[in-house]
Amino acid sequence: MLRALFLGLGGVFLAQAVFVSAAVAEVPLGDPAAGRKAAGMCRTCHGIDGFAKIPIAPHIGGEPAPYLVHQLIAFRNGTRTHEMMSVVAKSLTDQAIVDLAAWYASQKAVASLPAGVSEDAAPEACAACHGAEGLSQMEDVPNLAGETTMYIDTQLKAFRNGKRSHEIMSEISAELSSDQIRSLAEWYAAVNLEIKPPE
Repeated sequence: MLRALFLGLGGVFLAQAVFVSAAVAEVPLGDPAAGRKAAGMCRTCHGIDGFAKIPIAPHIGGEPAPYLVHQLIAFRNGTRTHEMMSVVAKSLTDQAIVDLAAWYASQKAVASLPAGVSEDAAPEACAACHGAEGLSQMEDVPNLAGETTMYIDTQLKAFRNGKRSHEIMSEISAELSSDQIRSLAEWYAAVNLEIKPPE
């Protein structure tokens, strides 16, 4: 079923790639050093290097900067909501947002599948954008490597029930059962993630 869904969404993925390219072109470059200073307010949940400290927070070290910028703007303007992030983002200027994104994007995310697991077994409906190992294949797509099962499960269900909205993810999630969502979440949660500092 997931294979058929993936094939059926081929044209949608292409349209998304064009949309992402246009969106990425609009994201200005930030200053990683300034972002490192501002990241003090993020460290309790996400860690100073972007390796999350709590299971309900995502790892953000090594994420593409455009993805981080767009999510912080979404939290700030209310198109994406979260009890903590909505409050934090409201205080961020445009410059602070691009600086934070630059800092966390400057980290290097390194992922590897568990021993004996082949990337050929990766969820096809996810791998085109998120990679078999959970590392983003596009500039406005998040990494999933090493995220907790709880976090991925929660986000997929949020897309499925309309709490979050996205051209691709809402459509994919609408077709998934809770068991399928859990299976996808467990695949990426099992990936080994290391976040390395900028060189």
